[in-house]
Amino acid sequence: MASDGRATTLTGNIGVAGATDAPAASPRLSKPVVCGTMAMLDAAIVFGCSYGAYLIWLLHDPYSRWSDYALVSLLGVLLGVNVFRAMGLYGFEALAHRRIPISRTLGGWSVTMFMLIAISYLTKTSGDYSRLWSVLWFGSTAALLVTARALMRAQIRRWSAAGRLCRSVAVIGTVQAAQRVARHFGTRPDSEVRIVGLFSDRRAGASGIGDLASLVRLVRRDAVETVIVAIPPAEEGRLLRVLGRLRELPVDVLYCPGGLGAPFANLSSRSVDGLSVLTVFDRPLTDWRLIVKALEDRVLGALILALIAPAMAAIALLIKLETPGPVFFKQRRYGFNNQYIQVFKFRTMYDDQRDPNAEQLTRRNDPRITRLGAFLRKYSLDELPQFINVLRGEMSIVGPRPHALSAKAAGRLYQEAVRQYTARHRVKPGITGWAQVNGWRGETDTLEQIRKRVEHDLVYIDNWSLWFDMRIILLTLFKGFTGSNAF
Repeated sequence: MASDGRATTLTGNIGVAGATDAPAASPRLSKPVVCGTMAMLDAAIVFGCSYGAYLIWLLHDPYSRWSDYALVSLLGVLLGVNVFRAMGLYGFEALAHRRIPISRTLGGWSVTMFMLIAISYLTKTSGDYSRLWSVLWFGSTAALLVTARALMRAQIRRWSAAGRLCRSVAVIGTVQAAQRVARHFGTRPDSEVRIVGLFSDRRAGASGIGDLASLVRLVRRDAVETVIVAIPPAEEGRLLRVLGRLRELPVDVLYCPGGLGAPFANLSSRSVDGLSVLTVFDRPLTDWRLIVKALEDRVLGALILALIAPAMAAIALLIKLETPGPVFFKQRRYGFNNQYIQVFKFRTMYDDQRDPNAEQLTRRNDPRITRLGAFLRKYSLDELPQFINVLRGEMSIVGPRPHALSAKAAGRLYQEAVRQYTARHRVKPGITGWAQVNGWRGETDTLEQIRKRVEHDLVYIDNWSLWFDMRIILLTLFKGFTGSNAF
């Protein structure tokens, strides 16, 4: 990177953006999500056409029942989607191909219908269904399946033209290696990689090369989703230092070695636009995992907030009656990707003794806490307004707890006390978490307490699943609201 941190252009047609003025990347569409959406659209078409055919048949036989047709319709959905998957119709290349796979689509749907006919023959139920309904179902579904693929192909072309399917990539390594990797992508006219910057952990003064701190700032602005490390395996110490820093960021980290070093013998390999790389770290939540997590937060969060709204109203009234001051206490804390968020809590301290930056952590029998506040904190009821943060998209129901900016353990800031502390911020913070249900909550007057929290948070991030979240929520209901460390 030049001294002014502005964008420069390397040899060839590779644009390299500096960290100080690079625009944030446009929201990228996930290919697995696009393919999965096509599968869901197919399922909707199969079932919808079956129901539409039944409504037409109903004009001829008003006494027929949909329940007689619903089961075979669901079986058609199950068989159809799996037949299409087996024929490769849900691969991104098949969806984006310049020619619509009409013959394969019609062939797959024909196979599905023959399977249904065979099942009805073997079970001696073929006479239970209308021939007119069967013909209408087959014909309308075939037409709509082909039409849907044509529309999806056209949409993919528009997304590609807008750069929505491109992967934003930064390269860090030696100057020569980083430029070689960038040129590899720049010489591919059909590349789906957009190089947003070249970086080195050592400022070499070369034009267009930024330092590691600039790369971190660029990631914090959501302008990078993948970092390729191009450091020779022989420089093991340097390589491990860079990887240790990147471990804290919510990005995919790939390694492109000249050869294969011993410390990386067990890494899985992959290809990115023809470039062979090793996967070092993956983003914790991507593709469908990210969508499932978002749905969990919004749907379950809205349901819980509706259920607890009367209790929250009663608590708010009691706070106003006990002491003067606002009902809510808002505090800046670290959120996803180390960004600041305003976290909502019920006020539990006297208004003139609030500590917005948590310069002094609460302690047992803290004189700043009101009588009602002590009760709320003991049972974690002061945290209930954070469901508002969940619906605003700033927090999750389950995740690492957000900490105040000046929170300390044994007199040291958390990020100074634990080396990988900021790795917690690769996901959204949560109202409850794996550390909390395992008893690591409350004050942190020793380094061991914050280290155990971070250790449990990283275990959660690396092993996330919907069932893990449900387990933590259930454990919270039984033992997460109280404890010896809650005060």
